[in-house]
Amino acid sequence: MSNMDVPNSVDFHCHLDLCQDMRAAYARCESARCLTLAVTTTPKAFARNESMARDGRFVRAALGIHPQLVAQRASELSLFEELAPSTRFIGEVGLDAGRRFYSSFERQKLVFERVMALCARLGDKVISIHSVRTAKQVLDVVEQVGIHRSCVPVLHWFSASRPEIRRALDLGCYFSVNEQMMTAPTGQKLLETIPLSRVLTETDAPFQSGEFGGKFPGDVSGAIQLIARAYGMDQSATAARIRRTAMELLTV
Repeated sequence: MSNMDVPNSVDFHCHLDLCQDMRAAYARCESARCLTLAVTTTPKAFARNESMARDGRFVRAALGIHPQLVAQRASELSLFEELAPSTRFIGEVGLDAGRRFYSSFERQKLVFERVMALCARLGDKVISIHSVRTAKQVLDVVEQVGIHRSCVPVLHWFSASRPEIRRALDLGCYFSVNEQMMTAPTGQKLLETIPLSRVLTETDAPFQSGEFGGKFPGDVSGAIQLIARAYGMDQSATAARIRRTAMELLTV
C-alpha cells in the first residue's frame, strides 16, 4: 500500500452487499478512504462483491457462509470450498446458538469445522468470526483445527467471560468492536481485558440500531471515541493504532 493509499479509518466487518444501494456503499468506503472488510453471508454472494472490490484501493471482499443461514444454504459449502483458495479474506462464518437459530446448531458446527479446517490447510487467511452464545465452542474449534497457527481469527462482536477473552488472546485472536456493543457491560469488559493492539473497529452495517452510531459503513467515529476513553488515550492516537493494525492484516 503506497502513501496515496493510507486509510483514514477502518471498518473491519460490514455487509456492503446488504445495504440499500450496494454500489453506493462501496463508493462511500472508497471515497472516505475507509479500509473495509466487506463480509458476505453466502458463497454465491462472493463473486459480485469481489468484482466490485477488485478495482478499489480500500475495500476487501470476504467469502462467507453465515451460521444463521446454514439451515437454508448448507448446500453452498461445496462452492465455499471451491472459492476459498482464491481469496485471503473469509467471513462471515461462525456459530449462533441464539433461540431463532438453535435448531440448526449441529449443522452449523459441521459447516464451521469444515470451513476452519480448510482455512487451516490453505493458510494465510484473515477470518471474521460470528459467535452468538458460542464463545467456548468457537474457541474450541479454533484451537482444535489449529487455525491460529496459520491464519488470523478476528472475533466479531465477541461477548464472553474474562477467562474466555484471555483464552482468545492466547490463541492470537483479534477483536472487531462497534459503537453499539461498547454501550453494554460486555463490550466494556472486553476492552478492559484486551490490549489496543488487538482491537479493530467495525460497524456491522446495515445491522445497527438507529439509537446508536455506525448507521452506515465506515461510520466509526463514535466507536473510536469510546475506545479512546476506555484506554485513556487521545482519539487520534487510538485511530492511528487501529489503522496500523488493520493495514498489517489487510494489505500484506
